[in-house]
Amino acid sequence: MADQEFIPADSDPVARRADSARNLAVVVYILQGLSFFLGGITGLVGVIINYVKMDDVAGTWIEPHFRWQIRTFWIGLLWTVIGIVTTAIIIGWFILLGISIWLIYRIVKGALALNDGKAP
Repeated sequence: MADQEFIPADSDPVARRADSARNLAVVVYILQGLSFFLGGITGLVGVIINYVKMDDVAGTWIEPHFRWQIRTFWIGLLWTVIGIVTTAIIIGWFILLGISIWLIYRIVKGALALNDGKAP
């Protein structure tokens, strides 16, 4: 990522909010947040949106957000599965707590950066 050229968001906040790719990233952050309450299905919908629209955002300031969201989903899924499998030996509950905190952090950090027109 360090060798990629930085593409800043439009400095006008009104224009930035009208960007359809930005709005799509907002929707995915919301879907990721809702996945805590709806069994993860909205997180799956969000990552599908990321993959389907990735070519449309390639080279824009939104692309790092899509990559952040995809990475958040897959790492979260992996550790959630590990946590569920290991709940019988108690450590799984700690893994689930840890991954929940980590997911909330990633969603909030990404959404705040998106709002500021920055990469996460």
